[in-house]
Amino acid sequence: MSNIDVEKYNIQVDVTTEFIEQRSSPQKDEFVFTYTITITNRGTVAAKLLTRHWKIVESEEHIYHVRGEGVVGEQPHLRPGETFRYRSGTVLETPVGTMEGSYQMIADDGVTFDAIISPFLLSAPYAIN
Repeated sequence: MSNIDVEKYNIQVDVTTEFIEQRSSPQKDEFVFTYTITITNRGTVAAKLLTRHWKIVESEEHIYHVRGEGVVGEQPHLRPGETFRYRSGTVLETPVGTMEGSYQMIADDGVTFDAIISPFLLSAPYAIN
């Protein structure tokens, strides 16, 4: 939907990330990251998260798309002002990558819309000066 009313349908997505050094194996090109997602309904209509789409970029040659129902086995329903938080993770073959995507939502009034997940960085501390 292109002309979405952001006053009514406003889902804020905040992300924090962490490199998990003890579970990573750089010699095997395995870099483990966790990310915590906080989803807040800033709109005026309750909405349910139906599906997710992630774009994971390790390098120009390695771009992955992940799609699926819900998040961590749930499809949270958020009333205005409510927040849902979850933690997940990914393993990259490179010490630096990015993730971005969207959650496909359906509001209680039947309107479907996307909640955008802005790009965020996944980086081993030693990978960036």
